[in-house]
Amino acid sequence: MVFCLENEEPRLPLRSAMVHFQASEVQQLLHNKFVVILGDSIQRAVYKDLVLLLQRDSLLTAAQLKAKGELSFEQDKLVAGGQLGELHNGTQYREVRQFCSGSGHHLVRFYFLTRVYSEYLEGVLEELTYGPAPDLVIINSCLWDLSRYGRCSMESYRENLERVFVRMDQVLPDSCLLVWNMAMPLGERVTGGFLLPELQPLAGSLRRDVVEGNFYSATLAGDHCFDVLDLHFHFRHAVQHRHRDGVHWDQHAHRHLSHLLLTHVADAWGVELPKRDYPSGQPFPPHEFFNYNSTEDFSMSSHLGCGPGVNFVPGPLPPPVSGPIPHGQHRGPVVHRGMPRCAPNSPYHVPRMGGPCRQRLRHSDRLIHTNKLDRQPPAHSGTWPG
Repeated sequence: MVFCLENEEPRLPLRSAMVHFQASEVQQLLHNKFVVILGDSIQRAVYKDLVLLLQRDSLLTAAQLKAKGELSFEQDKLVAGGQLGELHNGTQYREVRQFCSGSGHHLVRFYFLTRVYSEYLEGVLEELTYGPAPDLVIINSCLWDLSRYGRCSMESYRENLERVFVRMDQVLPDSCLLVWNMAMPLGERVTGGFLLPELQPLAGSLRRDVVEGNFYSATLAGDHCFDVLDLHFHFRHAVQHRHRDGVHWDQHAHRHLSHLLLTHVADAWGVELPKRDYPSGQPFPPHEFFNYNSTEDFSMSSHLGCGPGVNFVPGPLPPPVSGPIPHGQHRGPVVHRGMPRCAPNSPYHVPRMGGPCRQRLRHSDRLIHTNKLDRQPPAHSGTWPG
């Protein structure tokens, strides 16, 4: 199922189920692509798992997941911040990492964010304007925004979400795919490093605030025709893979996340995914990865009209209401698409789309991969800048 904004054409459904990618397939999918990942420590783990999967079929270690600001990780390089500066849990913490494959065909960069929009983010956007144009941007910022910036954090978060999507719309090329990763579910007890000891009383309400923040972020991302991946929905039954701090997740969860993300990207780019049965011996078969007996309550705030256990489908930002949400609007799709999908006859087909959203091209001369992952990618004429 695909979420559709009011007065827009229906979206085509996801054409293939989630695929368990092998490293060789990820290399083909992201051949000659510049991927930018922005966000907190969860998104840093997204970056790390992608960097590892671009090189070999193995999982992150617990030590790799826990480390921050290290000078090098799996052939990548710390560009700024981290151990080059001061390691701390303040809102001014910075960490910029970059991986460039030995072949020069893959470039992945990570920027640590403590707020979804800030002067620092403007600097990042300036870098992206004058450097190589990204093909894929993956972004999330939520926990820091809602816990470290005062009493009006939710209002500020909503305003900053609108600012960041406006700026991304202005800066990113039409050929760039932006995926907003919704925040993953928190535990009942939160002890992550971002939450200072004096802020521990906020932990009880923070998990509900995250659900509300996800609602606003998904809605605004859809308004700007960006793609949304609902990780909160996907991992609601996988709490056994969440760490004891109530925030971070283990290596099996992050590989599952990578598969979800790459499946979404392949679908957006019109790439035909390999069809094969679920391989035996993998660390997270579906029947074991999820715990459907979970009793966690991710209730929405009362003014959004949702009760316990409801999976709320994002829609237009509403005024405060006292009554319940109308029947039929509670259960939404797992993946929300910002633009219609098509099944192109060639990998360079450009869908022509009307409506209020500006045209976002899924295929262009810059996207040089073939539309089947079992083919060899074409030769590259140069290497990425370091």
